[in-house]
Parts: sequence; structure tokens; C-alpha cells
Amino acid sequence: MTKADPEPTTQTLAETDNYMAWSASEPDGETTYHIELNNITLHFFEEEWREFQKLVRTIFK
Repeated sequence: MTKADPEPTTQTLAETDNYMAWSASEPDGETTYHIELNNITLHFFEEEWREFQKLVRTIFK
């Protein structure tokens, strides 16, 4: 019998009627970030997430 891989722990960061942003703490210690835009989901590693946040802040300055 094989040992089951642990499931990531997820946390909702923000949510509207049509969109959702959430993070997942992976079993290997990595945190990934996800943005669901209707039927499209964007996935980011930590470094990519920081760069995306910087981009969004620049847009709304």
C-alpha cells in the first residue's frame, strides 16, 4: 500500500460573484497563488505572484 500525498492547504484571498483569488500551501513548502476569471485560471509561484502584484499596483496608480 502506498502512502497518500498530503493535500495542499488553501486560503481564499478575495472573491466576487465572478472572480476568485486563492493561495495553496503545498506539501513541499511552496506557496502557489491562483486567480480564477470565469473559465480561466492563472497560476503563479511566489516570485511570479509578487511581480503580478507589482504590475497591478502600477496599473492603478
